[in-house]
Amino acid sequence: MLWFLAIALLLGLALALQAGLVAFAGYVLLGVFVVSRYLARRWVHDLRAERHCDATPREVGESTEVRVTLSNAGGLPILWVLVEDLVPDLSLRQKPARLSVKGKRLQVVSLGGRGTRTVRYSVTFLMRGYYPLGPTLLETGDVFGLHRRHRVVGRPVYVMVYPKVVPLPKYDFASERPLGEIRLQNRLFEDPTRTAGVREYQFGDPLQRVHWKVTARTGVLHCRVYEPTSLAGATLLLDFHRDGYHSRGEPHRSDLAVTAAASLAYAVSVLNQQLGLASNGRDAADRIRAESLEEQAQPEDGYETRDAARDRFDLREENDRLRPVVVDTRRGFDQFQKVREALARLELTDGVGFARLALETAPRMPRDATVIAVLPRVPVDSAVALGTLRRQGFAVTAILIGLDESQKLEAHGRLLAEAVRDIRYVNTEEELANLGGAAAAGMAMYTVDVPLA
Repeated sequence: MLWFLAIALLLGLALALQAGLVAFAGYVLLGVFVVSRYLARRWVHDLRAERHCDATPREVGESTEVRVTLSNAGGLPILWVLVEDLVPDLSLRQKPARLSVKGKRLQVVSLGGRGTRTVRYSVTFLMRGYYPLGPTLLETGDVFGLHRRHRVVGRPVYVMVYPKVVPLPKYDFASERPLGEIRLQNRLFEDPTRTAGVREYQFGDPLQRVHWKVTARTGVLHCRVYEPTSLAGATLLLDFHRDGYHSRGEPHRSDLAVTAAASLAYAVSVLNQQLGLASNGRDAADRIRAESLEEQAQPEDGYETRDAARDRFDLREENDRLRPVVVDTRRGFDQFQKVREALARLELTDGVGFARLALETAPRMPRDATVIAVLPRVPVDSAVALGTLRRQGFAVTAILIGLDESQKLEAHGRLLAEAVRDIRYVNTEEELANLGGAAAAGMAMYTVDVPLA
């Protein structure tokens, strides 16, 4: 617009002063302005991009190759195109970075009429997550630099990277209700698939308990006696609220919490026990727009600025999620895979606190499974929530991530006040691998003997 006003002013002065050469120069400049504007809009409209990438889930440290085929759908040659295939900027800016890119994903190319060019690069995934690769940001314009147009094209590819799983060979809970099976002292429920013996019939025994073979052999009614139900499996409660993860410790602390949860889930699944997960984090898929990027409204002739094109398709960082991420606790060969996928996509949020998460999900958790809370901190409301679960009949274990000595003392005192005695500490993956042995030492360190009056 400024160029057009300047040309119009120049022509007006030339006509007023009757300066023929100046008027001719103004007409030439106006023609160049109109032609360059038309070419910039036509070129950006004719550009297309197609992405080829293997989107199968990856493990940490694995790579994938990305190929972007850029094509000119028009007959006019395009003198220059600045091609940038977008990857999450935050993942590259973090220290350490979550992604490593090898190759040129930012190039300047030229395209003939109906021509194509291919951009290749590879991405190495250094941490777990859910990463969008693409779309492609294009910039073109006239050779004089009077007009530049930008456009976002192509469908992105989303790659899920699973969290690490650390084997727990020494994993052995010392709580009242350890992970695995243990017989209940109070026979509230019985397992009809596990016969403990027989006894003589007593008044009120149901007929389905009668052991007819023993009755026929002895001539006296006898009934089966069943073993009590066993405690099996675990429900993981992972606190992923942003307030618990200071920026100085990120992304190490949050990834350590996810690694601990994934390792515990694997230990439970190896025992073929029921498994579940609940977290107040957000699912990365929630922040990805439901509609396809190609179907989103954008000007056919592109955007005037690069920032406008990038901002239109940037993913939102803020989140006030109020619905927890839940994988219901149950048995199944695919249960661990569901939990691992949920952990891979989990991101920090500033929505629901841990106390509310625990109380809202309690009705959905079976009482015959140990509740394992993975926490980066233990405020008063979180300790009270775990104490409430314990009073409701749940077995509760707390795994505390990345606490210093003063924080350990404070957290230990709050949990002991709520009668949560099985408390574990994990600051590194080495401590996680020795979780069973380290737990006993940690509990002994912070045990306080109170003299009797």
